[in-house]
Amino acid sequence: MGDRVYKIIEIVGSSTKSSDDAIQQAIAKASESLRNLDWFEVVETRGHIVDAKIAHYQVKMKVGFRLD
Repeated sequence: MGDRVYKIIEIVGSSTKSSDDAIQQAIAKASESLRNLDWFEVVETRGHIVDAKIAHYQVKMKVGFRLD
């Protein structure tokens, strides 16, 4: 196994279901245009409230992927 180089990007996922679903949605979308996704780190969780209920969740994440 040789040395590897990674690039880190920040993305924000959102969902009306849960923060976990927001993470899944963001990773699924990122994987459509990026290759070699290896890890993620949730750096912020927030949401939107409407009529005293959670309307949607937002999760800011760092995603790391290997460069070719």
